[in-house]
Amino acid sequence: MMNDWKSVVLTPKATIRDAMRTIDKAALRIGLVCDEQLTLLGTVTDGDIRRGLLAACDMFDSVTKVMNKNPTVVKSTDTRQQRIDIMDKHDLLSLPIVDDNHCLIGLETLHQVLQPKKQDNPVFIMAGGFGTRLRPLTDHCPKPMLRVGDKPMLEHLINQFISLGFHDFYISTHYMPEQISSHFGDGGKWDVTITYVHEDSPLGTGGALGLLPKSLPKLPLIMMNGDVLTKVDFKRLLDHHQNNDFDATMCVREIEHQISFGVVESQDNLITAMVEKPTYRYRINTGIYVLSPECVASVKPNTKIDLPTLLAQRMEKEEKVGIYTSYDYWLDIGQMADYQKAQQDIKGFS
Repeated sequence: MMNDWKSVVLTPKATIRDAMRTIDKAALRIGLVCDEQLTLLGTVTDGDIRRGLLAACDMFDSVTKVMNKNPTVVKSTDTRQQRIDIMDKHDLLSLPIVDDNHCLIGLETLHQVLQPKKQDNPVFIMAGGFGTRLRPLTDHCPKPMLRVGDKPMLEHLINQFISLGFHDFYISTHYMPEQISSHFGDGGKWDVTITYVHEDSPLGTGGALGLLPKSLPKLPLIMMNGDVLTKVDFKRLLDHHQNNDFDATMCVREIEHQISFGVVESQDNLITAMVEKPTYRYRINTGIYVLSPECVASVKPNTKIDLPTLLAQRMEKEEKVGIYTSYDYWLDIGQMADYQKAQQDIKGFS
């Protein structure tokens, strides 16, 4: 999420002339009128100002006289596709992003979502698993190369990253690596760079980090499993990681689980509470992470380690390990039922 929106924030004391100068200088084509707590009071565009002047407003009148007091807004939980759909429906070039208290936290522009800025952060995709739970489909094909619709699931994933501006890819292989490398090559077909990291023996979900070249750019790295179908906005995930100055970020999802029976709590054989069919909410690990260069460098070559263990080690060193809650589509294709669901879900992908 870009921080440019801060340059177009106006107070209610600002004049129409102030608004015109702000809009012209920032080139975002919008002004955001907020109070001292950043509560969004309204938006103002060139069109609002023009209509106000035609209605006999003065250049030194308050911007509140011409602002749109009921602008269309989105929440941080709205997905990239939802934002595109809203802009298309209402013919908008930008959307203020607000929290539950209607406080301004960002600005999404049509240019941003359709023509994302190039992202130099490396992307590391784990594609070496055996996929034993999907046999016999994986007897002669690595799981990430199983086709979902008309493409391997790994290609769908790489395309999602490309659509957000990422171009520097690393793929960890082990099981039938030649099928992956022969399909993707060096990435030239997709106008990206793909480098392969081969695990001679499985090193766990985090061990392959120790095999990455030392020449990686000193930028946070996105790491994830290659057997996932998702619409996660990796740019927003990365922004969240950087804005919070995390050493590592785990992408999580919230799930609900309802107990089909009444739950009874007791102490010393006496009932203390009864809840009928309660619903519990949990955060689950999606297998998607953002790691700082220091976190990546902490994994030595040929070290077998899982990502949760690595994150625990970083926490022991008092590094900041946080979460990012995603509300975007996500499906871990671990079993045959998941694979069959993916074949149906992919039909709704744009």
